[in-house]
Amino acid sequence: MNNTLYKKIKKLNFNPQHVAEVGVHFPETSNILLFIENGCRADLFEPDPLCIAKIMERFKGYKNVNIHPYAIYDKATTLELYRVGSSSFVKNLKTSPAIINDKYLTNNDDLFYAEARLFKDFDDGTIDLLSVDTEGCEWYVIKYMISRPAIISLETHSKRYKNPYLKEIQNWMKDNGYKIWYKDQSDTVYIKKIFKPDILSHWYWPQYWKHLIKVLKYKIIDLFMLKSISIIF
Repeated sequence: MNNTLYKKIKKLNFNPQHVAEVGVHFPETSNILLFIENGCRADLFEPDPLCIAKIMERFKGYKNVNIHPYAIYDKATTLELYRVGSSSFVKNLKTSPAIINDKYLTNNDDLFYAEARLFKDFDDGTIDLLSVDTEGCEWYVIKYMISRPAIISLETHSKRYKNPYLKEIQNWMKDNGYKIWYKDQSDTVYIKKIFKPDILSHWYWPQYWKHLIKVLKYKIIDLFMLKSISIIF
């Protein structure tokens, strides 16, 4: 499990209410696992039936978790995917991390079929944290997304691999008011431009607003006291 995203978000004092992950693989590798364990509403998408079985077993009884056994793609269809461990990818992609970095040679014995859907079919507009790792199909998630999450993590690069839709992703981020927050070895994490990390934390931190009201209250009282004193003298 990579908990870097979780730790960085917690440092913002940002507490997402609805998280989603597309391309989970196994539950222990989920990028949002700790948010799920904290009780956050979660939507998980994974097309591989072998992985789905493990995900369903791991989150059995979790009322906050919805599991969607689909690939997210550019249209509703049946897809062929190559099963290559955590780097499984859609057959008709021209490039993927498995091909570029691992020199994977396509083998029909590795093929499996999955139902593909549009992301908007599941997006109710309330997702505030999104993580996508779909080996080259990340663009199809945000292309049809209704929500505008505060934070979006996408697999965009690794070693010699570059996401085939990186230009489209960058343009979408610019048009929708996002900037790069940080990068790691494979992902780029974007954050809404209107929120600086400290402002973002305050926006989702009721204690901050209570403190601000208290400070303003005393400043107003001080102001009136000064005016009263000036009138007396």
